[in-house]
Amino acid sequence: MNLFSTKWLAFLIIIASSFSTTCTPSFAEEQKINQSITFQKKLAELEASSGGRIGVYAINTANDSHLQHRANERFPMGCTSKVMGVAAVLNKSMNDSSFLSQNVIYTKKDLTNWNPITEKHISTGMTVVELCAAAISYSDNTAMNLLVKKLGALEEINAFARSIHNDSFRQDNGWPEEAMSGGKNNLSDSSTPKDMAISLQRLTLTDVLAKPQREMLLSWLKGNTTGDARIRAGVPKGWTVGDKTGTCFNYGTANDIGIIWPPQFAPIVVAIYYTSDKKDAKKREDIIASVTSLLISEFTKK
Repeated sequence: MNLFSTKWLAFLIIIASSFSTTCTPSFAEEQKINQSITFQKKLAELEASSGGRIGVYAINTANDSHLQHRANERFPMGCTSKVMGVAAVLNKSMNDSSFLSQNVIYTKKDLTNWNPITEKHISTGMTVVELCAAAISYSDNTAMNLLVKKLGALEEINAFARSIHNDSFRQDNGWPEEAMSGGKNNLSDSSTPKDMAISLQRLTLTDVLAKPQREMLLSWLKGNTTGDARIRAGVPKGWTVGDKTGTCFNYGTANDIGIIWPPQFAPIVVAIYYTSDKKDAKKREDIIASVTSLLISEFTKK
């Protein structure tokens, strides 16, 4: 079925009951952090060689164990923030059954620097649900900006983040203007790895979103087309990944947040952020893959 068919919404709602979702227990203030000295040393060595900062928070939902590094420091989010934006749209649709099927008309003037899906539908417009799919699976900037207009303002996304207890999340700019963030003392468009990982867990593995909306978000994350060199590159063959990447124009910022499903085991939720204080630093997707591999090794060691 075509991802952007007008029947997409109905299809997802029908099949939602066929998906299985692993729900997690309540979120305690004190998490079980039990990472080895070897893991800490390897991560510190990787960070030192990278020339920047690495922020990590990972949750093994099988036993609620957590791994972290600079988990409470702020990092520029890049397009990982689109998960929160689309979730805010899905949340609104829970009280308005027609919201996701509404058609949004736009013009060529609305296009930005990255419009792989929206640029193909200028003559017909796109439904809200199609824009959500484009924003997550293709990181389409115009799609996300159009969704913000449907919500009313960026503040609606920030308010939704607060409603699910992400107090560090702040979206100050639209897309791609948010990709200019980064550098010392710049807090714009930033959050912490811990808050983003826990938010992703809440949005995809609990009932914060109703089941049909939750399954939509999960399907778009699993269908992501921008993350092959990041979390997906760090997991063993045959494991399933649903993720959302983020990249900024400067400071080498490269991020990824996602859910990893080992075969026949409960999922692992990860948020990995990388940035440098050097404006001309090189983008380091390989750092994300390397950190993912370290996390998997730590969680699966005997």
